[in-house]
Amino acid sequence: MKNIKSFIKRNRFIIISFLAVILIVAFVELGMGRSFFGPDGKFGWWDGNIWGNENSQRVADVYSFTHIIHGLVFYPFLWIVVRRFPARYRFLAALILEGAWEILENSSFIINRYREATISQTYFGDSILNSCSDVVMMSIGFLIAYRLRPWLSVLIVICIELVLLLWVRDNLSTNIIMLIHPIDALKTWQSAIQPHF
Repeated sequence: MKNIKSFIKRNRFIIISFLAVILIVAFVELGMGRSFFGPDGKFGWWDGNIWGNENSQRVADVYSFTHIIHGLVFYPFLWIVVRRFPARYRFLAALILEGAWEILENSSFIINRYREATISQTYFGDSILNSCSDVVMMSIGFLIAYRLRPWLSVLIVICIELVLLLWVRDNLSTNIIMLIHPIDALKTWQSAIQPHF
């Protein structure tokens, strides 16, 4: 108990920042009309079907790994940009960036862009649960990058990207490409694994 109190006291700023961003994301998305558990109103830990209507509604899904990459990338980016800031302030900046992305990602503009340009044609946004979980995933990635040597973080990013590409033909890189400048050949290749119901 004493160790827990000591940990909380030492890391109070990080804990409060983390909880504040989670709450802000949740309340903003609630105000945007997002549902907490998704359209079916059911809680779930995992959904691995990127084509199903439960994708981006549960605690975790295939795309949770891309949010770990966010943290792995935010850490060196913020170290370069504001290296004089203590790590806890860089972590707060990463939380704000991720929270802002979650809110933007669930705006009508981005949801429609995903539907038009990517393989996520049935995407209707994240549940609040999933958005908050994505902030947690980014935090995990940031903390991994904080603890590891840079080359190990790079190796983890490459491995996650390759595994996702082989598993579901989609990853953070292809997602960014398709959102910014869609490539028909890439979309056709990705769609080839879509199950036919």
